[in-house]
Amino acid sequence: MPEIVSRSVSRPVTRPMTRRSAFRLLGGAIAVTAAATSGLPLASPAAAAPAAGPRAGRRVESLLARLTLDEKLTFLHGATDPQDLGQAGYIPGIPRLAIPPLRLADGPAGVRVTAHATALPAPVLLASAFDPQLARRYGEVIGREGRALGQDVLLSPMVNLIRTPYAGRNFETFSEDPLLASDLVAEEIGGIQGEGLIATVKHFALNNQEKDRDSVDVHADEQTMHELELRGFESAVRAGTGAVMGSYNRVNGTFACENKDLLTGILRDGWDFDGWVMTDWFAAHSTVAAITAGLDMEMPGGTYFGDALKKAVQDGAVPEAYVDRSVRRILGVMDRFGLLGGKVPKRPSRDPRAGAAVAREVAEAGATLLHNPRRTLPLTGSAARDIAVIGPTGSIPFISGGGSAHVIPDHAGSPLDAITSRAGHGARVSYALGEDLFGKALPPGTLAPGADLEGQRVAAGQTWTYDGNLSVDAADEWTFVIHYSGAARPTVLLDGTELFPLLPGYGEYFAGGLTAAAPDGLMVRRAPVALTRGEHRLQISAQGGTAGQTFRLRRITTATRKADIAEAVAAARGARSVVLFAYEDATEGKDRTTLALPGHQEELIAAVAAANPRTAVVLNTSSATTMPWLDDVAAVLQMYYPGQEGAAATAAVLFGDCDPGGRLTQSFPVSEDRHPMAGDPLRYPGVGGREEYSEGIHLGYRWYDAEGAEPLFPFGHGVSYTSFAYTDLTVRPSHDGGFEARFTVRNTGRRKGVEVAQVYVGRSPDLDLDQPVRALAGYHRIHLAPGERRRVTVRVATRTLSSWDAGRHGRVLGTGRRTVQVGSSSRDPRLTRAVVIGHGREH
Repeated sequence: MPEIVSRSVSRPVTRPMTRRSAFRLLGGAIAVTAAATSGLPLASPAAAAPAAGPRAGRRVESLLARLTLDEKLTFLHGATDPQDLGQAGYIPGIPRLAIPPLRLADGPAGVRVTAHATALPAPVLLASAFDPQLARRYGEVIGREGRALGQDVLLSPMVNLIRTPYAGRNFETFSEDPLLASDLVAEEIGGIQGEGLIATVKHFALNNQEKDRDSVDVHADEQTMHELELRGFESAVRAGTGAVMGSYNRVNGTFACENKDLLTGILRDGWDFDGWVMTDWFAAHSTVAAITAGLDMEMPGGTYFGDALKKAVQDGAVPEAYVDRSVRRILGVMDRFGLLGGKVPKRPSRDPRAGAAVAREVAEAGATLLHNPRRTLPLTGSAARDIAVIGPTGSIPFISGGGSAHVIPDHAGSPLDAITSRAGHGARVSYALGEDLFGKALPPGTLAPGADLEGQRVAAGQTWTYDGNLSVDAADEWTFVIHYSGAARPTVLLDGTELFPLLPGYGEYFAGGLTAAAPDGLMVRRAPVALTRGEHRLQISAQGGTAGQTFRLRRITTATRKADIAEAVAAARGARSVVLFAYEDATEGKDRTTLALPGHQEELIAAVAAANPRTAVVLNTSSATTMPWLDDVAAVLQMYYPGQEGAAATAAVLFGDCDPGGRLTQSFPVSEDRHPMAGDPLRYPGVGGREEYSEGIHLGYRWYDAEGAEPLFPFGHGVSYTSFAYTDLTVRPSHDGGFEARFTVRNTGRRKGVEVAQVYVGRSPDLDLDQPVRALAGYHRIHLAPGERRRVTVRVATRTLSSWDAGRHGRVLGTGRRTVQVGSSSRDPRLTRAVVIGHGREH
């Protein structure tokens, strides 16, 4: 019988922080004087010079000695790229010293520029595979393509933990569990940087929501920070990340990008980070406070680190040694990546085929079957030959969420086409919309005077206007939908009120990856309005601009919704099987307001399932979703945002060409009022600008265990098309304070399949510290043929068995008798033993 070994990627217990650094982290107990907005202190002494600079080679020191102050400052803030490639940021080089520019691109799921790139599945789908080596290959694709597309720095990966299910960027990160997140981020960074692209781990730190992200003051105690959120960042530093991005929010009273406790006390003094720290975009708030705290680069411009920093140096408020320190850090990373010395490494060419293969592999590996009690999936026999596909994302590929994650893919197939192709010649595959995202044309006779608002073209330099009446024959809620191609959205007034005003903040830029654009590429905005019966004045003004514009105005009404559902029900009744695609469109810049599916999808699912109980629901959602309809459907397949190969991967899983090998990296709650953030606005989204992580270390599944609450689906959950048995668990302490768990897994079914064996460890009786009931200590992904068995070894490091002691400002090993559980999820232990840590004997 073969044996496989899995080692915890986590590092051993590290040395404690200095007492001075740790005291700064005590929940804001020590007040920090905030700098003025200008960053220049009022009637205060000049900042002291930094005690010691980071390590740097002779080349860096030689270049630094030849740079003028103005040249040094160009490294410390963003600028306009004269040869813009559509990337997020640019740092000009110094041609006279053969220092090249740096181009910085977004890229959590592929390189975000104006050129085509591989659109990989969302990181949360990658994480669902529980496969660090797959994360490395994922990173390699991005690293190679970033270099090939003219980029030098990737603004990724994101390793903030999934704390609240409402967070708008949960799809961009990995997990609620710190061990899994730290393992994956280290491997992804290894893949990215192994291809010569500098990685940037983000968002440092405690940026676990989008709501009020620019201003919210997050308060967390020292143990919570180190055991949860900071663990992934430390892993990234140990993996050699070249850069760290500071977050928007405050941490214990001070903005993260000028927080000396974070940027120096933890990052530099605690972890020996020798790369550079940049702001998130427009996240700088000061000059003196920021650079002396440890910030090196302001992006995307130079409000605080441009002329303001030059003046601060000239006036003596900031010693030039601080500027030198930051430039040295940046040049040091550039030197490590071979960007100095006058000869930049040759850029590779893209390999779209290889990128597509990894994208397909990730989407299949992370596909998570949540519910399949009657073995409705996989589709076989007659069930695979007569299928109704329902839902807008059944015909439109849902590639990614909105914001920084958006990528222009090489191609993206439709799930309907993939299912039709896989069903084969002679099969019957029908389609019904079910839920309208883009509206229907206004009926003839609705407008007086009449006008064609279905594809109105406005020539360049021209203005098209309309002033008339809209006739409504019954009181109803209409959702008006504007499609437009121009830089300036048409102005539409109904009874004098603007229907589509400019959205505040980032709203205009971060509008979702699905609903913000029509299938033909026109941009889309929506406006629900309660209309009374009668006539309403409608005024439209559309500008052609420099390139002309096409727009259309549509509507969705109660009647059109009922018709769409009726069509879906008829399709369901006429088919042997139903595959219903449901969506939720998350984006950077805003959080979700509900865990329910948006629109009228719950009504659609209920109606379709009532018409055909063999309904399988495919979820293209960002994070946890409530499912009041769960018992009415035959299966639920979680595909998140599956990237450009998502259609083919989804079809492969539905038809059983591959096993759904994904497992949940976050707990799914039963309802809106039963999860770690529920009922406590101070925990989320904050009260009066302050948010408290009062759940402490009990995040995600740890909270469910501590509260004795039942999730809808637990962390680690996922259903295979086969079954597995666990036997013969032995647990032995290791000489370094960890332990080794060995057990056998056997495929007891008739199909080949994938299991993710998970090892959890219980509390230490010797620590007088808050501890979770159980915590993930290790895992291993296993492929087994029918009847095959395999001996698995999972080695658990001391880091995983340790807790952070705020009294000692460091980690302490949890010794004594501890429970070890092995199983298929946090709530499905199959085997249990005990081990005595620190005493060298097995129980």
